[in-house]
Amino acid sequence: MSSLYAPTLKEDPAEAVLASHRLLLRAGMIRKTAAGLYSYLPLAWRSLLKIEAIIRDEMDGIGAQEILVPIMTPAELWEESGRWDVYGDELMRMHDRHDRQFALGPTHEETFTDLIRNELKSYKQLPVTLYQIQDKFRDERRPRFGLMRGREFIMKDGYSFSANQESLQECYDQEKVAYQNVCDRTRLRALQVVADSGQIGGDTSVEFMALAEAGEASLVYCDCGYAADTEAAAAKIKVEEREPGQMCEIHTPDIGSIDDVAEFLHVSPAATRKALALVDGNGKPVVCFVPGTHELNEVKAEHAFGEYHMMTDEELDEFGLIKGFIGPVGLPEGIRVVGDLSLEDTQWWLCGANKADYHLDHVELGRDFEINEWKDLVTSQEGDICPECGLPLHAARGIEVGQVFQLGTKYSSALNATFTDENGQDKPLVMGCYGIGVSRLLAAVVEQYNDEKGIKWPVSVAPYEVSVLCLSNKDPEIWDAAGAVADACVAAGLETVVDDRVERPGVKFADADLIGFPWQVIVGKKGVTNGIAEVKERATGERFEVALDEVASWLAEKILPEREL
Repeated sequence: MSSLYAPTLKEDPAEAVLASHRLLLRAGMIRKTAAGLYSYLPLAWRSLLKIEAIIRDEMDGIGAQEILVPIMTPAELWEESGRWDVYGDELMRMHDRHDRQFALGPTHEETFTDLIRNELKSYKQLPVTLYQIQDKFRDERRPRFGLMRGREFIMKDGYSFSANQESLQECYDQEKVAYQNVCDRTRLRALQVVADSGQIGGDTSVEFMALAEAGEASLVYCDCGYAADTEAAAAKIKVEEREPGQMCEIHTPDIGSIDDVAEFLHVSPAATRKALALVDGNGKPVVCFVPGTHELNEVKAEHAFGEYHMMTDEELDEFGLIKGFIGPVGLPEGIRVVGDLSLEDTQWWLCGANKADYHLDHVELGRDFEINEWKDLVTSQEGDICPECGLPLHAARGIEVGQVFQLGTKYSSALNATFTDENGQDKPLVMGCYGIGVSRLLAAVVEQYNDEKGIKWPVSVAPYEVSVLCLSNKDPEIWDAAGAVADACVAAGLETVVDDRVERPGVKFADADLIGFPWQVIVGKKGVTNGIAEVKERATGERFEVALDEVASWLAEKILPEREL
């Protein structure tokens, strides 16, 4: 420890909000260079290399082959795929001295597709999966949360090339298993959730979400194994109907919100219908009706309506709509009317009357109004019904550490990456894309494994497995005993660090807890006198008295099985 470059901090850094950011800084593992840019110090780097080794082992297991492509990508490739103009401001663009444009790769679909398009030309060569572990760059508007949202980060990205959908599905399924194994081996509690494929494209996508209160993503999951982020979940929603009857108008003065309407009329919010007015990507007016208990999901709405925006007060007036009192009966001409799928089988509604200060009750779908289209529009939430088994869903927050996509021919068609099939026909390669954040996974582990004293590393990714704390450098008997224990641990194959610093025992205890070594061996005067050491398990805080000459073998029995899992 006296020579280890691990400058620990006693106080929490002011800018650090998340536990992982705070503790990685305090434990002397990372240092900030600029917003979203961090240096990895020796302890963090050792853990990152272990994560990479686990990933490589899993990739080897499914026959994926590691390569390395340039970080810089010529703009021409991005223009071929159509992403140069649509990826957005997160793409870091640059010019060389000849005024040629490049991008610093946030991902490498174009580069990998360009690499193989003149090489993989026959179905006999397929399938092939290639991957790399490399720095990636994204020009985040607000880089924050340490390693969670940076401008430069370490990522494994891989791409499979197949002759048909069946082969792609096999590659995709293998990657999902490998990614789950990575999570299991790093002891990360993660769910596979159905995801929106976003800018990458493709039809099928699953995210690996590490459960954490600090997670930026909202997700729902079920005990049966179903899980989805709220941007993609297709949960069933509990809605209530009004009793049958003659449509009637109810005076609701200055009551425009769902909660106020429900309270005023003494009904459940689930019996109400919320109207949302927007302008779609073509500039046309749309009114959506969703359950009163749920919110419009922005991602689902963008899929349904293009680059939409919610109507301003001026636009509401322009289209003849009354804020807070919009309903499906008597809407102005030219309004596109869309209902959430959860309402398609409900007959009797309570809704706005398209008249200031009034609502309508006992409104019957089919008798009093029609819906033009039914679409999945709302964000799923806790208590909704699992589409797989029918049980209520739980809500959680998650950190996305990995994602797999079925890209199909999105990039191979655009870049003319074709092969000749068994019938002599040229066809575009069928692609998959697989990414896992190495540095983000490191932070996610810390988010899940920490307490008020510091990090509690799982053995498989700990920078060192054992810390031998010599409580007195000046006492030859204690010093020799600590050295003998450390030597025996090293001989037993355990990654060991000796705290030989001239510091008070309290400082050594605090730093050992802060850094999070899984096992601490405390060698002091009382123990040496009795021929024992005190061994502390960081994860549980449990302490054991072990004979000095048995410490190494005792620890090996605990550590080696954990390391190999």
